[in-house]
Amino acid sequence: MDYDKVEDTFFEAFQGKYVRALITGPTEKIVKRAAYDSTSTPSAVIGRVEGGVEGFLDESQTPDGRFGAIVQYWLGGDDVEKFAFELSYRLRQDVLVKPFTRIFDWSDKDSDEYIEMMDIVGHCGDGYEWIVEEYGRKMINVPIAVPDFQIEEKFKINDGTMGGNFWYLCETPEAVLEAGEAIIEAIMNVEGATAPFDICSAASKPETNFPEIGPTTNHVYCPSLKERLGDESKVPEGVNYIPEVVINAIDEESMNNAVKAGIDAALEFDGVIKISAGNFEGKLGDKNINLLDILK
Repeated sequence: MDYDKVEDTFFEAFQGKYVRALITGPTEKIVKRAAYDSTSTPSAVIGRVEGGVEGFLDESQTPDGRFGAIVQYWLGGDDVEKFAFELSYRLRQDVLVKPFTRIFDWSDKDSDEYIEMMDIVGHCGDGYEWIVEEYGRKMINVPIAVPDFQIEEKFKINDGTMGGNFWYLCETPEAVLEAGEAIIEAIMNVEGATAPFDICSAASKPETNFPEIGPTTNHVYCPSLKERLGDESKVPEGVNYIPEVVINAIDEESMNNAVKAGIDAALEFDGVIKISAGNFEGKLGDKNINLLDILK
């Protein structure tokens, strides 16, 4: 692979906490809807839960012999109690309501820290819920109108790495979409990694004129502002689009493997002019990881 288009720059990553879960269901369509609905608002940057779909399993790979989706839910900040409460919204409103779904803890590591699901999800049964031992696990059975929803009793909280990213600077809108689709597919083939924003159109910056709404646009990288900003603009000649891919992963190695897989996929497309990354002079994350070091 020729990496001449890759800028000698770095991204900033940082430690985070996550729950890794497996959603199963009777059909691939229902499982995908539940997985994508429950992870559709990546919001760690505003102190809430951030989710991403890691990948899909067939019937031979799941505890109950059904279609499955591996999902990750990440903690924004260090308030575990708030994390659990925010997570409960996603599980109750986006998974429990899908017919015949079930959720298992799919932790990849040993951990002494966990979330009890009875208080935040199980009591949707209004006191009529009960514990069953099935699939080699303790499951909460929640009686609902399309019987019944089940969720594992405890979910481990694991330590992982958040915030990895790269930009693929494009000439055409077709390159944004076609390369982006290939990038996301490549990342989903890396075990333990997720791209919670999918193809992200809105690179942001830590400082803002409007703190009440959180991070705002990284204006110097907005192609539509190039003429208005003049010399302040950092958009290279010939670049009309700067999509970003953000990666969270169970560890730094998985993150780096996903970054490499994504960049390799992007470089297969002629409309991709350059590869770079978002960083803020090392002020955002405690891990500064150079793109070229990953690609060696």
